[in-house]
Amino acid sequence: MEAESSASTSADPRELVITRLFDAPRELVFQMWTEPEHMMRWWGPRTYTCPNCTMDVRPGGAIRLCMRSSDGQDLWVNGVFREVVAPERLVFTATNEVDRAETVISVTFEDQGGKTFLTMHQTLSRSDIGRGAKEGWNGSFDRLAEYLHELH
Repeated sequence: MEAESSASTSADPRELVITRLFDAPRELVFQMWTEPEHMMRWWGPRTYTCPNCTMDVRPGGAIRLCMRSSDGQDLWVNGVFREVVAPERLVFTATNEVDRAETVISVTFEDQGGKTFLTMHQTLSRSDIGRGAKEGWNGSFDRLAEYLHELH
């Protein structure tokens, strides 16, 4: 499955923008972000799993997920959906339980002739910058492309 990617940061080091073209219909890619059983298959860097995910996909609804490292450490993330426009846009907060730093993640899904052009924008906390957020997201998006290939 084709998944072209680019990553950039704005002049503000606390902002991360990643774009990716997925070879799958927009509705399917949006579904991967809004159904826990799908998100658990791809969320997190390459060496992590996501053994737990719950979400109430509506403005004001909660999202809670666990990323488990290869050495068994769990990192829980909690958030709230701010905006849900199916299948075009998601905006939600994400706060990890380690340092309680809240970020805002915005994702847009654009149809491009049966493929999906995804743009992810995240405000980064100091700890996110130090943890390699860009690498983590790109690993997640690689996993998402592989999972979409299995489904599509």
